Amino acid sequence: MKHQIVRRLTPADAADYRALMLEAYATVPDAFTSSVAEREALPLQWWESRISEAADAPELVCGAFLADDLAGVAGLRFGQRERTKHKSTLFGMFVRPRCRGKGVARALVTDILRHAERSPATEVVQLTVTESNVPAVRLYESCGFETFGTEPFAVKLGDRFITKLHMWYRIGTTT
Repeated sequence: MKHQIVRRLTPADAADYRALMLEAYATVPDAFTSSVAEREALPLQWWESRISEAADAPELVCGAFLADDLAGVAGLRFGQRERTKHKSTLFGMFVRPRCRGKGVARALVTDILRHAERSPATEVVQLTVTESNVPAVRLYESCGFETFGTEPFAVKLGDRFITKLHMWYRIGTTT
């Protein structure tokens, strides 16, 4: 196995991040609510803003690299509203097919949870995952996420509907 590094992406990674996510939307369209056409139309500046290095950025994206290749990504969006800022959302998880089975996805989830734990406001991390994506559901469960709901008809893809599971992970304790 090649040397693996997981780190927060910066605006310098925007072109690679964009390319990887366009690949994700094209290869596993039922895993995402965004389409290739929607995201392809966005300027590179949009992708750069999503991976801002600002300490108070509303979201961050971590990338896993095998050698110098961006193998996978996962994002964390911090709650911004007064009554829901205790909740953050894991989003945009994708590992290139050729990089799967090498611990990349687990390393990304672990790193995202570390970032969430360092956020003083975050007590819960939530995510949605396609119900039929059994490997992803098992990964999240093995990392401590629990299902708290099922959303039928969550995404419409052509003539069919995709069911999403809502999962959560408890970080802190309320005093």
